[in-house]
Amino acid sequence: MKDFVIIGHKALTSGDFSLNDLPGSAGRMDILCRCVNSALFLSHGMRRDVNVHLVLQGEPDPAKVVRFNGEKLKYLNPDERSSGSLIKKALEKDAIEYETQSTPGVYIRRAGLEQLLNEFSEAGRDIYYLKEDGEDIREYSELNSDAVFILGDHMGVTEEEEVMIDRVAKCTLNIGPISLHSDHCMIIIHNELDMREA
Repeated sequence: MKDFVIIGHKALTSGDFSLNDLPGSAGRMDILCRCVNSALFLSHGMRRDVNVHLVLQGEPDPAKVVRFNGEKLKYLNPDERSSGSLIKKALEKDAIEYETQSTPGVYIRRAGLEQLLNEFSEAGRDIYYLKEDGEDIREYSELNSDAVFILGDHMGVTEEEEVMIDRVAKCTLNIGPISLHSDHCMIIIHNELDMREA
């Protein structure tokens, strides 16, 4: 199972936003919605071996993690409104320290980046931080399909977050010589793993 973790620095932590204005009213939730779609959708299906963890750090009640589980996911269509609607429904539930399912395959809980990273580390998972100055993913031979990939949003990753990530990351990887959007990075990661598994 591949896991993608995307940090949403301004992403709203309540369901009080308009699906017609995901960039503005929801703190750039549109970026996270595109990440969900890029991580999960195939041309004629869905990647069932993927989890997407959205770390929401915006107002009014940070931090929360919304997880999309490809194996059990239903009701997701390949557009931002669809994923935005599922995030909104999750945020309308009470977030507690344990996951609560809001719709099939979508879960919410009260947690932050550090807790999530520690859980992956304690489970013995290989954690990779995606950054421009990392090792070229195409030349990195130890990459496996059970990896965890950490990506920032349009604001990148803060110094404090980078310290947390560096503590548990196996390696820092890059996917090319120029900066790309997080959702594009996910597609390239999938492609690289698909090629290795073919």
